[in-house]
Amino acid sequence: MTAETDERTILVVDDEEVTTELAKSLFTRHGFRVLVASDGEEALEVAESERPDLILLDVMLPKLDGFEVCRRLRSQDAFEKTPILMFTARGLTRDIERGKESGADEYIVKPFQGRDLVATIKKHLGLQSE
Repeated sequence: MTAETDERTILVVDDEEVTTELAKSLFTRHGFRVLVASDGEEALEVAESERPDLILLDVMLPKLDGFEVCRRLRSQDAFEKTPILMFTARGLTRDIERGKESGADEYIVKPFQGRDLVATIKKHLGLQSE
């Protein structure tokens, strides 16, 4: 744990285990506590029970897609100000627009650089980047 992050919690939502394991490793190294969910319903359950400081949400998920998860979270007062960053391999303009319409703070297209993603997360959490 670093004093800078004060062990902020990030919820990573992706149905690909490789992605969640890489994210967990990366974010843990930077002092974050990492929670993982592998489908839309689990994402809502974990978010509501754990109240993460930031949610990194894939678009294409089983059960509920990321757009619907984002809309449902944004409809709750508890998540009104929680940064939600959507990420996906789908970088079409209409997908990015759907992400913003559903309430996402940012839409990140895969593949992305780890250090850039950490910098983006720190920016949304109001932390200084390295």
